[in-house]
Amino acid sequence: MKQLTKSFIFLGLFLSFQSCKKEEPSPFPEIEFISISSTEVVEFENQLEVIISYSDVNGDLGTIDADDLTLKVKDSRLDDFDWYHVPPLAPNSEELELEGTFSIHLNPLFLLGNGDDESTNFSIQLKDRAQNWSNQITTPTVSIRDSL
Repeated sequence: MKQLTKSFIFLGLFLSFQSCKKEEPSPFPEIEFISISSTEVVEFENQLEVIISYSDVNGDLGTIDADDLTLKVKDSRLDDFDWYHVPPLAPNSEELELEGTFSIHLNPLFLLGNGDDESTNFSIQLKDRAQNWSNQITTPTVSIRDSL
């Protein structure tokens, strides 16, 4: 009986120490949808603004090279992504823990088919300089109406 009690005490202490391990932060950026300027637009007339928040433990978001496209946005009606440049979000490209918000300005939408209206949403993902992709977020549905 004493041996069993000692075993339980040892097991309890072992589990207590295991739970005290400091969890390593994820190297992957995290993004979260904040808002979209409108969920109803008239084709060719309204530019959409999507605001997202970001966090990254090593601060390697954005690049100096404007040809380096690290933000992808996909219209659910289309097969391909639209790519955007994100400038460095840390001062002097230092590796600091970052968090903040930024806006993505989407070009005015248009109808792809022959109807008077269509619906879409946008999937967004961000890549850091270490080539780690963030989680993917999706906007609410946006209705597009004919301009006539």
